[in-house]
Amino acid sequence: MSYPLSLPVNAPLITVTHPKRSLWIIELHNGQDSRLTADLVDRGLKPALDAVERDWREQWRAALKAKDKNGGKGALIIVGRRDQDKFFSNGLDFANVVDDPNFFPNTFNPFLARLLAFPIPTIAAINGHCYAAGFMLSLACDYRVMTDGSKRNAWLCMNEVHFGAVWPLSFAAVLRAKVGDPRLQRTIALEGHRFSPKEAYERGLLDHLVNGNTTAVLVKAEEVADQFSANAQTGVWGLIKIDLYRDTLAAIRSDFRVINAAIDDAAARSRL
Repeated sequence: MSYPLSLPVNAPLITVTHPKRSLWIIELHNGQDSRLTADLVDRGLKPALDAVERDWREQWRAALKAKDKNGGKGALIIVGRRDQDKFFSNGLDFANVVDDPNFFPNTFNPFLARLLAFPIPTIAAINGHCYAAGFMLSLACDYRVMTDGSKRNAWLCMNEVHFGAVWPLSFAAVLRAKVGDPRLQRTIALEGHRFSPKEAYERGLLDHLVNGNTTAVLVKAEEVADQFSANAQTGVWGLIKIDLYRDTLAAIRSDFRVINAAIDDAAARSRL
């Protein structure tokens, strides 16, 4: 695999780098606020996860064959656009996905499930505002590192209740898996509360706060990656998560899909 890897090839919306043997970084850069579109997910994030897993598995198999006790490590960081400190992701490109009945069942839900059960540690490097589907992306990761907002405001928020968007079943399933307190679930989902980084950390939504810009957030995320990348060496990190989140994964797969011939053809056109 040759890096950097920019996807989709014809109009890149994400870039994958491989700065050291045990680390891969996916940078979101759809405009300034990295809204999540069907193209970004289907032709960017999904093939990026494929590339990272393929690379790691090749290293893991080689280490296993060579009986290399230091081989097979791995971790993945997802970060917002690196040349700014305002957004991790501003959520879905809502106007362009709201009328697409294929978007959640065929595009976003499979991506969430894949990320939730990814076979190496995943870290969301939240370098700015993290809204809606961007918040869900971060929750699907294993760890969350965020700027503390001291130099520039940064918020975490599921704001669908404020603009009248119903949650897909996948969002509720991920929230229940990652947030155990029903009172906090209510605050997030039904009140659409806007969390400051400090408040999110105190409520257990974040693992680390960082005083600084995107570069500083990435430095801390890399420290987390280094701390846990060896846990990928046995090859069971993802298998344990599949069991840990079994009910969540089943709920994501059962999300309702309206279907007719035209909808099915639109899905095939996107896939093919």
